[in-house]
Amino acid sequence: MVTVDDVRRLARTLPRAEEKLIRDRVKFRVRSIVFLAFSPDETLMGFGYPKEERAALVASEPEKFLMPIPSDERYNWVRVRLAAIDEAEMRELVVDSWRMAVPKGVAAEYLARQESAQP
Repeated sequence: MVTVDDVRRLARTLPRAEEKLIRDRVKFRVRSIVFLAFSPDETLMGFGYPKEERAALVASEPEKFLMPIPSDERYNWVRVRLAAIDEAEMRELVVDSWRMAVPKGVAAEYLARQESAQP
């Protein structure tokens, strides 16, 4: 099971990412673009995801993924139950969401550094 603290440890390492408390909810953003947000009880994580692909994602694993709340449906957004994912899947979701929010060059530089750091 993944916790908000697990996500926080990763998200704080991402270039240009900043954590904010907005209306009693933890959110991570790049400038004004929110790429992660947690439910008030911290059991769900909303994250950036292509709008065109989210219905298929939710249909493929409905016990894990949920559609965004109605007010967020206009955004590239989907939600996941933190208890249903492991550390590796969390890392993939967080980094992919962050990549949607930063300039391509920033993402490419970060990914290149990650690849060179792996044995």
